[in-house]
Amino acid sequence: MVEASVLRKKGRFGQFGGQYVPETLMPALHELEEAYEEAKVDPSFREELESYYRYYGGRPTPLYFARRLTEHIGGARIYLKREDLCHGGAHKFNNVMGQALLAKRMGKGRLIAETGAGQHGVATAMAGAVLGLPVEVYMGSVDVKRQSLNVFRMRLLGAAVHEVSEGTRTLKDAINEALRDWVTNVGTTYYLLGSVVGPHPYPTIVRDFQSVIGGEIREQSKAQIGRLPDVLVACVGGGSNAMGTFAPFLGEETELLGAEAGGLGLASGKHAASLTGGRVGILHGARSYLLQDEDGQVLETHSISAGLDYPGVGPQLAELKDTKRASFVAVTDEQALEGFRALARLEGILPALESAHAVFAAMQKARDMDRDAVIIVTLSGRGDKDMATVADAMGVTL
Repeated sequence: MVEASVLRKKGRFGQFGGQYVPETLMPALHELEEAYEEAKVDPSFREELESYYRYYGGRPTPLYFARRLTEHIGGARIYLKREDLCHGGAHKFNNVMGQALLAKRMGKGRLIAETGAGQHGVATAMAGAVLGLPVEVYMGSVDVKRQSLNVFRMRLLGAAVHEVSEGTRTLKDAINEALRDWVTNVGTTYYLLGSVVGPHPYPTIVRDFQSVIGGEIREQSKAQIGRLPDVLVACVGGGSNAMGTFAPFLGEETELLGAEAGGLGLASGKHAASLTGGRVGILHGARSYLLQDEDGQVLETHSISAGLDYPGVGPQLAELKDTKRASFVAVTDEQALEGFRALARLEGILPALESAHAVFAAMQKARDMDRDAVIIVTLSGRGDKDMATVADAMGVTL
């Protein structure tokens, strides 16, 4: 593994980021960066992407005042950015549609992707179908079992799903297999990475496409509330919905709060909270916080949420932690289920388990704030995919 001898400053977020990859991938990363730099300033590319956002994806998604949840908590007003209403049921569409159009622009004839909870895989399969590009998705066998509905959805959409049985058999290992595929087929294949992780330029590309979330929040909060929110809350696995929410607010005074997967608790060692319980290291081509032992070996993770079950985090989020621009809390499995139940029973919304972590963190934060304060939670996805997991946790047999 090598660090590129000359890496432009924009590939770094403080000490984090970089391109720690095999030499064989460096030309592909340079090609991707050049193609993205050209596309993002091309009005025709932007116009096509925005057309898909609006007419295919259903954007803009609404900003919803959770009145009954607010009354139940008794503190700050809680609003939900409804990414669960985006086509496919999650924020993943935003990044996938952008990268899929970029792949088509680059002349790549095949899309590959990794997925944990399956939402990124489903979104990639949708984009491949609508653009006429074949799709292959790598998914850990643990996640294949607990997200069988999304596996079926991907296959219905025409994607081939490859079950990964090595390592922890979760998202980390799915990324490993996707990277191996890309190295082998780099000339014809586009690796559509699903989060703000990996080597430069992926953290920047994914953040930029997902920033449609925060951009809409700015406009909607001014229109509906009359000002920007006091606090933004988002769940954090790799961190794409969090960076998409936070990025347009980095120059504002709005507080940024990320909710990580606390699993069975930090003391148990069975969690996936890289920022609150990890150390600096290198994973999947970038330097960031990750869960590792004293010898630098990546630790096994645990979360009730497949989408948060990852031992690393995006490098820009690592910088936001170190500079104290954002804060992060670990939310346990039980607490996430509490957030899930609250939103279901008080607002009639079944959130994804990933999003339920953010809902719980927002509930806790709201209790200590004035009633005229405003918290906006990015509801990153809907909970259809998690029904079997939630039922099992509640002791219910479907």
